[in-house]
Amino acid sequence: DCYCEETMASAVFSQPAMPIAASQSEQSQQPALNGEQQNAIIIDTQHDDMIHDSQFDYYGVKLATCSSDRTIKIFDVVGDAYTHSATIQGHEGPVWEVSWAHPKFGVVLASCSFDGTVMIHREMRPRVWTLLHTHKFHESSVNSVKFAPHEFGLVLAAASSDGKVSVLTHQEDDTWSVHHFTDNPLGVNSVSWGPYNCLGSASSTDDQQTAAPSMRLVTGGCDNRIKFWRFHPGNSCWKQDTETLDNELRHEDWVRDVAWAPSCMPVNIVASCSEDKTVIIWMQTEAEGVWQPTLLNTFDAPVWRVSWSVTGNILAVSSGDNTVTLWKAALDGTWSQVSTVDSAPGTTVGM
Repeated sequence: DCYCEETMASAVFSQPAMPIAASQSEQSQQPALNGEQQNAIIIDTQHDDMIHDSQFDYYGVKLATCSSDRTIKIFDVVGDAYTHSATIQGHEGPVWEVSWAHPKFGVVLASCSFDGTVMIHREMRPRVWTLLHTHKFHESSVNSVKFAPHEFGLVLAAASSDGKVSVLTHQEDDTWSVHHFTDNPLGVNSVSWGPYNCLGSASSTDDQQTAAPSMRLVTGGCDNRIKFWRFHPGNSCWKQDTETLDNELRHEDWVRDVAWAPSCMPVNIVASCSEDKTVIIWMQTEAEGVWQPTLLNTFDAPVWRVSWSVTGNILAVSSGDNTVTLWKAALDGTWSQVSTVDSAPGTTVGM
C-alpha cells in the first residue's frame, strides 16, 4: 500500500498570505523569508501524533488539521488568533488529507484515512459538526481527497492505494452518487481538479462557445506517473485523456502529490512532486496539445506536497527535510526560489 508512513510537512495557501506553523506542541520556530527574520504564527494543535495536512477554508477564517491520532482539529481564525473550536472524530486510522467545499454549500469538510473511508462533515451551527456521509467503497487506504470547482456542484474526488479513484456527487435528495475508475494497480497517492473552463475543457467536437466544460482530473501514483482524466457525460464515465506527455523528463519514483494551477492564464499548468526528490512543472499551451515538462528543482529530500497560491503564480513546495520553499516563474518561463520557511520536525507549515 502506498500510504504515508513518514513525518511530512504540508504547505497550503490561504487568502491572507500569512505564514503559520501547526504543531503537536508549542514551538518557538521563526521562519526566514528572503533572508530576513519574520514573525511566525505557532499553533498548538494538541494533536497526539504526526500532522499530515492543514487546509484553510475559502475565506481563510477556518483552519482544519488532521493527524495520525485519527482526529481532525478545527480552528477559527481572526487576524493572528487561531482558536480551537472543534475536534472531529470517527476515522479508525490516520487521517491523511482534508478538503473544504465552497461556502455556497455551507461549511462542509471532507477527510480521508488509512481506514479506507472518506467522511464528509458539516458545521450545522457554531462548533457543532454533523456527519453527512461516509464513503466506504475503497479496499485500502484513501490517500487524497479534493472537492471540485463549485461550478460543477458539490462533487468530491478520492484517490486510494487500491488503485482506484472515486468521484462522489451530491444529489438533490441528499444522497451521493458514485463514479469510479482504475488508475493503476500499484496505488494512487494524489488527485487534483482542473479549474472550471480551463484550456481544453470542451472537447474538440463541441462548440467551444456553448459546450458545458468537462470535469477534468490529474492523478499521481505509485507507478511514477501522472495521468489526466476527463468525465464524459454522454457515457457517464471517466476516461483517460488522449493528450500525451513529453516523456523526455519524468519521475523515477512514486509521485506523492499533484496540483493543477488556478486558471488565471490561457494555459494549463500542473505541478508534481516525487520520492525521487524532484518537482516537475507540466505546461499545456493549446487544447489537446502535448504537456511539456520543466524541472523546477531537485531537492535534498523526498518532496511531499505542492500547493499553488490563489492567483497561481507562486508554488509552495514542502519536502522531507522539514522545509517549505516558495517558487515563482519569470516572464521567460524560468522558475526561481523566492523564500524558504524552515519548520521544526513534526510541524505543518501553511501559507
